[in-house]
Amino acid sequence: MSIYERYGVKPVINAAGTKTRLGGGSMAPEVLQAMIEASQRSVDMAALQAAASRVIARLTGAEAGYVTSGAAAALTLGAAACITGSDPVKIDRLPHTDGMPNEIVLFRLHRNSYDHAWRAAGARLVEVGVDDRVARSGVRSIEPWEIEAAIGERTIAVAYVAGAAASPPLEDFVRVAHAHNLPVLVDAAGELPPEENLRRFIAAGADLVAFSGGKAIGGPQATGVLCGRRDLIQAVLLNHLDMDMDLAVWDPPEDLLPRNLLAALPRHGIGRGFKVGKEEIIGLLVALERFAGGAWQDTLDARRELANDIVQELDGVEGVDASLIETAWYPRVSIRFTAAEAAERAYRSLLDGDPGIALDPSDVHTGSLMVNTGTIALADGSEVTSTVGAVCRRTAAAPLVDGES
Repeated sequence: MSIYERYGVKPVINAAGTKTRLGGGSMAPEVLQAMIEASQRSVDMAALQAAASRVIARLTGAEAGYVTSGAAAALTLGAAACITGSDPVKIDRLPHTDGMPNEIVLFRLHRNSYDHAWRAAGARLVEVGVDDRVARSGVRSIEPWEIEAAIGERTIAVAYVAGAAASPPLEDFVRVAHAHNLPVLVDAAGELPPEENLRRFIAAGADLVAFSGGKAIGGPQATGVLCGRRDLIQAVLLNHLDMDMDLAVWDPPEDLLPRNLLAALPRHGIGRGFKVGKEEIIGLLVALERFAGGAWQDTLDARRELANDIVQELDGVEGVDASLIETAWYPRVSIRFTAAEAAERAYRSLLDGDPGIALDPSDVHTGSLMVNTGTIALADGSEVTSTVGAVCRRTAAAPLVDGES
């Protein structure tokens, strides 16, 4: 009996990817062992974050870094740092920012559900620009003058959401923002691999960059990485750590937060609810070093073979078309049903099986499911292949039920 079954929860084989709703992926034995070891002793959390800062700075090229409780927490803390700096009065006020500069300028096309994380700090988002290319109504996207026109006396930062199709170049945002002495915040939560992206955004001039720690990095699911300017990371620390200390006896790490910079200690900041444990910080650092060293590629060939096995298993199945998709991370398999409604039935049948198998249903409305090989334990590969094949064959051949068309 698994630990989950002990508490009445059915475990599933994750073939959907590092989805938060599925608890993310699995961690390497080295990461788990480091977390166990870290759990056995206590440590000064500010000192541990300073050590993390040194590792993150070395691997990203940033001045400093910080471990957060996920990429969304990194965005909120980054926005808070831009609003408050190290001012204890402002830190104490968040998320109430009336009368304070609190505006973040971003491209309208970069808006998404996750920008709630910036707003949670008390920031107000100012949308700018349109993209006629996406709308197919013209050939122009946002231009630097439009970003500049949106900047005013209440602006505290310019934001950029990274992605394969992100436009215009980050450098355009950086050039305009820095001309006004404003920081650029980059949401790069899912932009790893390649490993080079750890440095790419900082090299382009970004002032704070957020990565997920529980996706390709392979760290604990509830971790994130925030890297960038030292003064902003200092403000993050003050918005985040347990501040129930007397300034007279608090000794912050000098290389991250020199004590002479503090005239007073803030009370607990808005980030206090984003607590990250010593075990998670150590696990993230070990995973980050493994990722930067290319360890994720060790199973790449085996996962490509698994993807090909699934494609071959579905080859010739009437009503189903399967194809291998190469990505920057691990290969995936797209499964498209001729009858679009069959995709939902197949998804539910797989999830209800024993064991349950969770595929990625992001495109189920188009009749497609996706198999992400990156989160499948290779020991489960044969079972996933045969079960997906059997369910897809059965579903594609089944007649429609009442209400389907």
